[in-house]
Amino acid sequence: MKVSFLHSPSPALAVMAVLLVLFSAHPALAKYAAIIVDADTGAVLHEVNADTRNYPASLTKMMTLYMTFEALGDGRFTLDQKLRASKRASNQAPSKLGLKKGQSITVRDAILALVTKSANDVATIIAESLGEDEANFARMMTRKAKEIGMSSTTFRNASGLPNRRQLSTARDLSVLARGLLTDHPEYYHFFSVQSFSHNGKTYKNHNKMLKTYSGADGIKTGYIRASGFNLAASAARYDRRLVGVVMGGLSAKSRNIHMAKLLDKGFRVIRSGVAMKDMGESQKQALLESKKKTQRATAAKAVKKAKAAWGIQVGAFSRYASAHLVASSAARHLPPSLLANAKVVVLPQKEENGMIYRARLIGLDKARARHVCEELKKDNFRCMAIPPKGKVSAALSAADKQMVRK
Repeated sequence: MKVSFLHSPSPALAVMAVLLVLFSAHPALAKYAAIIVDADTGAVLHEVNADTRNYPASLTKMMTLYMTFEALGDGRFTLDQKLRASKRASNQAPSKLGLKKGQSITVRDAILALVTKSANDVATIIAESLGEDEANFARMMTRKAKEIGMSSTTFRNASGLPNRRQLSTARDLSVLARGLLTDHPEYYHFFSVQSFSHNGKTYKNHNKMLKTYSGADGIKTGYIRASGFNLAASAARYDRRLVGVVMGGLSAKSRNIHMAKLLDKGFRVIRSGVAMKDMGESQKQALLESKKKTQRATAAKAVKKAKAAWGIQVGAFSRYASAHLVASSAARHLPPSLLANAKVVVLPQKEENGMIYRARLIGLDKARARHVCEELKKDNFRCMAIPPKGKVSAALSAADKQMVRK
């Protein structure tokens, strides 16, 4: 089994590695694999069995969603378009919404059903809508996988339900997760939705990392008996983003705990950096002071601009990176005609419980700000129009604080 980390492992990590060897060698269990990747550069910070082919289970739905976002981008789908369930779709095994033959679901709700409930019937509905039948859609998925660099992946269905020829690797699935971030950033916010309601029922997101890990904002869980408990996760801290994949977990809880430890280790590596390690103490201090100075200047400039015009706010976060990602996603989601000269800014403000980073687009007039918000709300962005400083009501200030997320 291949195990690597950029820095020498701690004794605790060495013990963990031994346990993982025993775990992965057990013939009755799925094969363990893991990878942690810098989302911006693609640098691998940690890997274990990253090229071992395993059953992806519902991590398959990340590719179904990738294909859905691509269809939205080229006009084959719209978010309000209704898709109809076939008899085959209605007969899919759980987890599912339980749609009957002839019932319909909008593309927007289909996306949310895949992200939260991991609905197998909805995966088939999307497959049949884009590929005429699921087998053909699976071939389309496999071709797309090769195009984006998933060299060891083969799909046979859109859901991840058991099929012995549906195989992927931790490395390939990390490529897919990064692809969703970089190729379709305007839709990435769907992965952070924690619950979804349809036909009077509310479904909670299976991805508990959204609540338990600071900075986590996606992506997908998966499980079948042959695969064990799989997870692809993404988290942003310190203005950096990591993507992780763990396959073959013994339980959802232990898998999540393990992912958290790997991400923590990855963030420690990425913060220290190889270049920092080789610097002298005076060089390190100069570099850190330079970064702080740049950040202070950027923040001051953003605040000054924000005072002069109307804008919109799409979230308030405890992390700068999360705020910037959502603001940028909102900007990409809107047509240029609506944005005009609007700029993405992140406004830091010190509160009693620590820093809050407000994700905003500024430089709009009053009417445009309100119109932009209405458009974004249709696509599940949380949004409110922000007047120039001096006109913020107490009610708006209270609403602002309710938007805080990690």
